[in-house]
Amino acid sequence: MRILVIAAAVLALAVAPAQAQMGGGRRQPNEGGQKADNKPKVDEKAYKAALERIPESKEKYDPWSGARPPEPAKKPK
Repeated sequence: MRILVIAAAVLALAVAPAQAQMGGGRRQPNEGGQKADNKPKVDEKAYKAALERIPESKEKYDPWSGARPPEPAKKPK
């Protein structure tokens, strides 16, 4: 009997994290059966106009510049 209780406790402890990750199955039903769409609609023309306003960079950006040592200056020939 004691082994059965210990086995049940071990099983409950093993299942608890998986149950927490899955959300427990308690979901709120949607009112009226409609999906709530609170996201604003993106206007394609406004998006492309905003992209056109972004200036082109003159230098190429190097995100790893701080991790690498600087390149040595080239000697003129």
